[in-house]
Amino acid sequence: MADARGAAREEAILRAVLDLIAEVGYDQMTMDAIAARARASKATIYRRWPGKAELVVAAVRGRAGAAAVTPPDTGELRTDLLAVLGRMRDGLLAQDAALILGLMVAMHRDPALADAVRARFVHDKHAMFGAAIAQAIARGDLPAGLDAALFMEISSSMLFSRLFVAGEPLDDAFVRRLVDDVLLPLLHHRTSAT
Repeated sequence: MADARGAAREEAILRAVLDLIAEVGYDQMTMDAIAARARASKATIYRRWPGKAELVVAAVRGRAGAAAVTPPDTGELRTDLLAVLGRMRDGLLAQDAALILGLMVAMHRDPALADAVRARFVHDKHAMFGAAIAQAIARGDLPAGLDAALFMEISSSMLFSRLFVAGEPLDDAFVRRLVDDVLLPLLHHRTSAT
């Protein structure tokens, strides 16, 4: 019974965080407001999360679900990239636009939040994308030493821009175009340039 109550309390706290970020933004959100909205004490919150940044990361991560860092190894670079970008796209679609944009602004002003978000989300995406590139290198599809970071940035930027800036759908057709018309040609260009 106590575990069920604890889980319900945690869910209420994390929901309050998400609601408040969407309503007032990260900067204006206070631990007092979170506690009041969740009907929890600040002591309860601080027992589980050391600060506001960690609490926000937990709330966003809870909404997005657990990230799968290991990409499937389909045996082909193209299908591996489609799988990785599909997961990245699904993660973005699971988020509220106001929440994501609010976090982006807050990360610019709050180094602790930026570090926490990068450590939990950006690192996972880089690891998954990097693993797909490493698999392709191991199969001989790409040369050893190829840096996956640039290709990860291109992918993330295009998905983010398409959804939040252009307001266009992130459907399977777009993900295929991103892989076939942008990533694979760039990867193959890098391969031929080395």
